[in-house]
Amino acid sequence: MAQETHRSGPLKQRNKSHKTGRHRSKGQVDTAMKGRVDVKSLSKHMQKKQRKADRRNHAIQRRKIKRQEVLAKKRSIGGKNTAPHLVLLLSLHTSINARKVLDQIVSCDSDNKLHEGSTDNIFNVSVPKFKKRLTFALPPADLSSILDIAKVADSILAVMPPTKAWDEWGELCLSSLFAQGLPTTTVTAQGLVDVPVKKRNEIRKALHKAVERRFPESKFFPCDSDQEGKNLLRHLCHQGIKSLRWRQTRPHLLVETSEFVPREGNESVGTLKVTGYLRGPPLSVNGLVHLTGLGDFQMTQIDTAHDLCPLTQRSNNADSKDDPKGEEEVVMDEGVTMLERADPAKQESLVTEAEIDPMEGEQTWPTQEELDDADQALLKEKEAVVKKVPSGTSDYQASWIIESDHEDNDSDSDDGEENSDEEMVAQGDGSDTETASIAGTENMESETMSITGGNKANYDVNFDEEMELEMLNKYRAERMNEAFPDEMDTPMDILAKTRFARYRGLKSFRTSPWDPKENLPMDYARIFQFQDFNRAKKRALAKPSEGIAEHGNCITVHIDSVPKAMIDSCPSGHPLILFGLLPHEQKMSVMHFAIKRHSSCEEPVKSKERLTFQVGYRRFSACPIFSEHTVGTKHKYERFLPKDTSVTVASVYSPVCFPPSSVMVFKENSSGSHSLVATGTALGSSPDRVVVKRVVLSGHPFKIMNRTAVVRYMFFNREDILWFKPVELRTKWGRRGHIKEPLGTHGHMKCIFDGGLKSQDTILMNLFKRMYPKWTYDPTGGSAVQITPKTLSEIVKRDMGMLLDE
Repeated sequence: MAQETHRSGPLKQRNKSHKTGRHRSKGQVDTAMKGRVDVKSLSKHMQKKQRKADRRNHAIQRRKIKRQEVLAKKRSIGGKNTAPHLVLLLSLHTSINARKVLDQIVSCDSDNKLHEGSTDNIFNVSVPKFKKRLTFALPPADLSSILDIAKVADSILAVMPPTKAWDEWGELCLSSLFAQGLPTTTVTAQGLVDVPVKKRNEIRKALHKAVERRFPESKFFPCDSDQEGKNLLRHLCHQGIKSLRWRQTRPHLLVETSEFVPREGNESVGTLKVTGYLRGPPLSVNGLVHLTGLGDFQMTQIDTAHDLCPLTQRSNNADSKDDPKGEEEVVMDEGVTMLERADPAKQESLVTEAEIDPMEGEQTWPTQEELDDADQALLKEKEAVVKKVPSGTSDYQASWIIESDHEDNDSDSDDGEENSDEEMVAQGDGSDTETASIAGTENMESETMSITGGNKANYDVNFDEEMELEMLNKYRAERMNEAFPDEMDTPMDILAKTRFARYRGLKSFRTSPWDPKENLPMDYARIFQFQDFNRAKKRALAKPSEGIAEHGNCITVHIDSVPKAMIDSCPSGHPLILFGLLPHEQKMSVMHFAIKRHSSCEEPVKSKERLTFQVGYRRFSACPIFSEHTVGTKHKYERFLPKDTSVTVASVYSPVCFPPSSVMVFKENSSGSHSLVATGTALGSSPDRVVVKRVVLSGHPFKIMNRTAVVRYMFFNREDILWFKPVELRTKWGRRGHIKEPLGTHGHMKCIFDGGLKSQDTILMNLFKRMYPKWTYDPTGGSAVQITPKTLSEIVKRDMGMLLDE
């Protein structure tokens, strides 16, 4: 029987055939190729098939590479051919002696060897059991010493008492280290054996809880027995190291030995030879180095040095313990060789300031009348003006010295409580009278010195009534500024247009234009400006070092032209830290720092008050100006450092320091000690940042007629009203208006507003002026920050007394 085929009915769906257009279909291409395959399509096909296997293999290779990098990073610290693991021993309580913990760590294993340290605070220990070398730095009870060693330390070993985690001194040290950048931290406690057995577990849990709250990634290790000491030592040798970003790109060295060689014919200047282990990138002899608290210097040569911490070989047999030859040094003493000598053609210059060209700029030839007027004005100035000049200055030299007191008084008198003596701190603490300032110039030296009083045990004897009165005025001025921000009374003895001649009115603080190159001060001719700071930063960080001395080498650096007075002024026991500079980091510019007030600071901090800055590896003193941290083109000037948690920008003249860099700000007290004021980070260099100071003049409505009002007490003469007539007015209740005309001669004026006024409203006028920092940079002013447990307790007692008085 024949099979019947299916026949579609009339309702079968018929799809349209595919229209390939101008190109051939895939079937037509396959028919034409007759089985031949294109090379390109074949490679794509095979790549698609092998993609999964390739991804798996690539992931395995990346995992291996990362593991090798981690192992190499671990082995690069504390190994035989690398720098020893630098550990900072930090006591978090004044009753703890960290030296006992060090003795317990060294004596926990008989193979450990403590090498003879070059200084009293640096101890080199070799651990043959783990094939590691460690350097323990035990700084004195001084915050600046602790911070300096923490800049180069690989890890920190914090020691706590068994009764309390840390006291006020430990809290200050921890908060300062967190602000600077905290390396890998390990916490230990000694003395738990002396605690009663019933309370031992409870105290141990409390210590664990306190450590986890402050150090979430750290571990707690007791250190009372040899076994606990071995566990702590094993953890120190094999722990992971957390690197700090701001020091990764700069070579650094902890000086273990130093020698000063005077120069022939001039013993006040010489060569300083410092020896230690180099860490970080290679160090080039043609670059510059910075000694913390001393300044920037050039190098003459770099030599290899004898290994200060040779790794000893561990004895395998038990019988060899009694044999004195069981310990054999692996690294033998070698002769000292010179690695690199400075090339004068390639050596980096120490020039920090740009050359000033007073003839640069547009000039017009004066007429004869202008020359005669200038001669008459010069004669009057010679008769009336008394200048402060160095001793031995001739009349011709004195005529070229710019006396900036008048300008300072003009800028500082914007605040009723500011004086020129407080403004220019670099001139010293003189009296307010002109007679005293003139009398003090008889024996004036050409350099500035900071004289501070010593610490006295009796608080009453050290009481300074003038200082207390000055502090009281600061508190009152700060509270007045908080209650009435930027408001100022119009002077009655001088014309307002004369008093505020350098001010201008703005239609809008945010959108009104302000030329950043307008009326720049003379100090701006001394600084360097980058065309693109971010690009210069990327180039400086990406530039490879050409030095021969590499990470882990024990070297001796010959630092040229070091003043002997600087070396003699260094406190005994204070560590010496060396950092290599990146390109352009020795040049002066306008630096901006984003800072926030520290919780322990309660005193008012005035703008242009001398403070000590620690920016990364550099420490100096300067008088900053504060401004708001905003994103606009203009930034409002702050008279005081805000008490809230808002971020403020501090601007100073200082050497360039490429971010990221931590910033810490200290203030010197009347006793000579310091207190931590603020912490933050570096923003960068920008001389074009416009900091605008605002002054608010206030008036009161005398008569109100709908939108028109008669205002008084803003000005006191007709001439000032006509001068400030174009400036816009505003009220505290949101009205805006302008001056229509003056009424009479006693300062009354008719004003028109955009709405009706209330009798209790206040009329305001905003005036603005650009502010510039003062050239008060002192590279050695912050050589050492005097904060010790004793000075900290005095500050706490003083603050408690002030709170009780309030």
